[in-house]
Amino acid sequence: MSTLKESPPNSLTIHVAKSRIAMGKHAAADIACEIRACLDKKPGVRMIFAAAPSQREMLAALSEEKDIDWSLVTAFHMDEYLGLPRDAPQRFALWLRHAIFDHLPFAAVNLLEPGDNPEQTAADYAAKLQAAPIDIACCGIGSNGHLAFYDPPADFEDPLTVKIVDLDKQYRQQQVVEGCFVTLSDVPTRALTITVPGLLAGHALFCTVPGALKKEAVRSALLDPIHPMCPATVLRRHPHCTLYLDPESASELPFHNV
Repeated sequence: MSTLKESPPNSLTIHVAKSRIAMGKHAAADIACEIRACLDKKPGVRMIFAAAPSQREMLAALSEEKDIDWSLVTAFHMDEYLGLPRDAPQRFALWLRHAIFDHLPFAAVNLLEPGDNPEQTAADYAAKLQAAPIDIACCGIGSNGHLAFYDPPADFEDPLTVKIVDLDKQYRQQQVVEGCFVTLSDVPTRALTITVPGLLAGHALFCTVPGALKKEAVRSALLDPIHPMCPATVLRRHPHCTLYLDPESASELPFHNV
């Protein structure tokens, strides 16, 4: 594993692991350490989780971490499709329940359920997120550089915390490539998402990004100018963001073999 404390032109802490599994374990260990540190200082922790295949190894490892009182952790998630049946396996709430929420005794799990009035759902979920500071956000980066479901061009000053968005075709195609949907027409065209300002409000961000499909997005996020056409570039503005890569996702970086 390589650990890069300074990677021009950003101030992110970057870890390049020897494998996807090692990447997930390293991210989980760091997240667990942050949870414990928060609980040493305050009575509870508020966390946001992303739902995606890129998070699978990290979440599996995090579920196995010891000495965490999960009954003091309140969970949220970043985004959810609009238009899918409540029991559709692609629903992010259901995916996260299977991956972590149903396996640990969280204090509360706040599921983003669009219901019949997604506009009201967005407002209500934003109010829950804003009720107290978010301590930890666990996220990824899309193949088009998106954060959560916030596709380019991103509004880095969006006044909303949660909103309805139209989904970019490149992202929708990514879902087919990753096996989440059979065809592009099966992938919903709209979703609810936490906005970029909503995500960046988290005190500590842990961004886990494996796979060759993400290598161009990772290169852009780290080396291109901070720009709305690659939302992930804005992570370089966050004071406490750590990026976890595997050899495939880091393969376009000039320093990936350091």
